Amino acid sequence: MDKILRRSSTNKKLAGVCGGLGEYFGVDPTLVRLIWVFLVFCYGTGVLAYIVALFIIPE
Repeated sequence: MDKILRRSSTNKKLAGVCGGLGEYFGVDPTLVRLIWVFLVFCYGTGVLAYIVALFIIPE
């Protein structure tokens, strides 16, 4: 069975990017969200990366 990276329609808070990444990699989406928050506060690139992922990853 092939995995396809998509935004989650069931496990989403804003746009489903973190939920989709969690489902794709087989980890808890909450862990993906925590990593994303870490990137936002430590490096400042998390917001830009989320916006890019929002447009790149299909729904």
